[in-house]
Amino acid sequence: MSPKEPDRAARAVAQWKAEFPDWELAPMEMLGRLRESAAVITRDHMVPVFAEFGLQDGEFDVMAALRRSGPPYELTPTDLFGITMMSSGGMTARLDRLEKMGLVARRPNPDDRRGTLVHLTDAGVALIERTLPAHIANQANVTECLSRPELLTLSGLLEKLLRHAALNKNPKL
Repeated sequence: MSPKEPDRAARAVAQWKAEFPDWELAPMEMLGRLRESAAVITRDHMVPVFAEFGLQDGEFDVMAALRRSGPPYELTPTDLFGITMMSSGGMTARLDRLEKMGLVARRPNPDDRRGTLVHLTDAGVALIERTLPAHIANQANVTECLSRPELLTLSGLLEKLLRHAALNKNPKL
């Protein structure tokens, strides 16, 4: 998208407005921009930084969740599933890959005979601690077009939207 070219959400809304001029389409435009922003930021900014460290997006999320949990950097797969917002199948695939890379290890959960615990290995701790400064700098770069008050306002509004959406699921589903 060039600076002079309208974004896809604006184009779609303009087309719908031409067909249905009385419809209220501001929510469609905002949510379209939100989805496209997330996709562009992930694809063009986050994924390349993680790739520099040999990681994929979801793998970074798993390792970051383990590291920020504090010593011993260990959680159950269920805890990881809840924190990272990925499917259980996706979690298993990521854990398998991270384990093969020597970045995490699994062990039996002493509090649950059927369960396991996942922890960062020393190599995993070292890698996530090397990756985090680049990730944080990347996030600052992506958001540098916003002033600090704008950033805080946008974050607060997105939190409000997320809470509302999470609590008010579509009754037609």
